[in-house]
Amino acid sequence: MGKTGVANLPLHYGKAPRWLYRRMVKLADAIGRVIVYEYGEEKFLELISDPHWFQALSCVLGYDWHSSGTTTVTTAALKEAMEKHGIMGAGGKGMAFQTIEEIERKAKEMDVDAEPIKYASRMAAKIDSAALQDGYSIYHHAIFFNSDGKWAVVQQGMNPETRYARRYHWIWKIDDFIEEPHTAIVGRKGMAMDMTSVTSREARKISIDVAKEGPGKVEKDFKTLMEYQQTLDGRVKMLHMPKRINWNALREVYEIQPSTYEEMLSIKGMGAATVRALAYISDLIYGRPPSWKDPVKYSFAVGGKDGVPYPVNRRAMDEAAEMLQQAIDEAEMERKEKITALKNLKKFIPEENAGQR
Repeated sequence: MGKTGVANLPLHYGKAPRWLYRRMVKLADAIGRVIVYEYGEEKFLELISDPHWFQALSCVLGYDWHSSGTTTVTTAALKEAMEKHGIMGAGGKGMAFQTIEEIERKAKEMDVDAEPIKYASRMAAKIDSAALQDGYSIYHHAIFFNSDGKWAVVQQGMNPETRYARRYHWIWKIDDFIEEPHTAIVGRKGMAMDMTSVTSREARKISIDVAKEGPGKVEKDFKTLMEYQQTLDGRVKMLHMPKRINWNALREVYEIQPSTYEEMLSIKGMGAATVRALAYISDLIYGRPPSWKDPVKYSFAVGGKDGVPYPVNRRAMDEAAEMLQQAIDEAEMERKEKITALKNLKKFIPEENAGQR
């Protein structure tokens, strides 16, 4: 079972000022160098996939703890800072079409096979935009990898109605890309159609079986399904019947005859609408519903006199803080920068624990 969590990440307009961003890169360079030296490249990738550590690092680097920029600006700073320490980064905000090209170029520089990293990048984005339909559109995707091909993904979606963001963390240590693959999902709790849930296993199986019978079968079932539109919307108000289904993708499914849901989902054109149509067919015609439970289970609650967040999992936050404090203490920074970084880190520690630092 992966880690999931909640944090309020509202959209804040504007950019990080250049003086702040340059400082963030400098601090990320110093901290990252110590962590890679002390714990290794793989550990650094694991830490990126840990929402507690990532959130604390963002505070240390001086960024606002609760805005959507926590994700986008922090990953950009890490991407720039970590190349000299054996960690390559690709992608970022608004870079969907350049990510694969960037992976290929940087993998070549490191003499590492780009194909598994490209696949991980594509599938993480596909899962969080199609298999997990939670009302958030992915607009930021970043993947970090080392010379051994180990990787971590941090991506973020935005809910157009609430203007809040949701962050998705991934790590290479997964059995497959489908069943509960995230190390963390951080965002506001809401409604979702979650085809990655273990309780969606039968719905996934029916989806594959129906799709493999060909577009004609899907079209027939879908026409029958339209009669249940009112019932469906009454059950799941957030999600609606898809207006368009990618019949070309379904024809390819029929020709390829995929043996797994992951293989089916990896087919070009198998997007959110087609996945949703198959899930609805599985639910209302064959009685195998997908999970409608949002995969968010713990929260970064609001606490402390300054209204800063602390996670329910105090031990995880304490460990993150301890590791970052050690990295700051050992990093080659000016004394003033170290003091500022430690003060920023303190903001993220629960008030009752602050005296322990």
